[in-house]
Amino acid sequence: MQNFQRRDRGEKRESNQMVFGIRAVIEAIDSGKEIESLFVQRGLGGSLIMELKTLLKEHNIAFQQVPIEKLNRITRKNHQGVIAVISPITYQKIEDLLPTIYEKGETPLLLMLDGVTDVRNMGAIARTAECSGVHAIIVPKKGSAEINPDAIKTSAGALYKIPVCREDSLGRTGRFLIDSGVQLVVSTEKTENSIYDVDYTVPTCIIMGAEDVGVSDDLIRISDQLAKIPMFGEIQSLNVSVSAGVVIYEAIRQRNNK
Repeated sequence: MQNFQRRDRGEKRESNQMVFGIRAVIEAIDSGKEIESLFVQRGLGGSLIMELKTLLKEHNIAFQQVPIEKLNRITRKNHQGVIAVISPITYQKIEDLLPTIYEKGETPLLLMLDGVTDVRNMGAIARTAECSGVHAIIVPKKGSAEINPDAIKTSAGALYKIPVCREDSLGRTGRFLIDSGVQLVVSTEKTENSIYDVDYTVPTCIIMGAEDVGVSDDLIRISDQLAKIPMFGEIQSLNVSVSAGVVIYEAIRQRNNK
């Protein structure tokens, strides 16, 4: 199984870049730059800031309203109350990726991360996903780890290779996947079913949640399968990046044994 749209190893690798100033941020958005995070000074007014906020609404870009002290800690340059962080990767859309996977005659294996906010966990998961041939990682626009230099480093560069799809709503994305013939398998302790009882040889999206709260109830309600990793020790929990690796490689084992 081959990944879709892997990037060439010789391609220039970027790191996160900051853009300061209202007009500069507007121009970055207009030029199609991927905004990883955006900070706007609390209480900032004026026609130009209104133009920026209108643009953010049109492009569904989230931003944080913060005190000027936070902006000054980020930079002492003339930020005019606005600082944007440009992503080092280009996010993709699962609606575009999935048909291409099918057209290539491959069986989709996708990974959805619900509320995984630690950048090192994100990087470690991406490394495992890329190594195992997962076609894409799906994350929400809000409540997900930043793709920053720490995430890139922890991934050993995998985040430059594997497509990452940043979606407005994981629930809506889940329903799209179901309608497209992909089963949703939620890794959760809220079941008696084992991950080894699930058939991963069919088109599958594995869903992992945050270690503290797990996968959201909305996704659990629409999922096809709930499955837990068997635990035999006293701690009864695994790091989410380790858990993801366990489930992914059970899927790979089954597919290799077809």
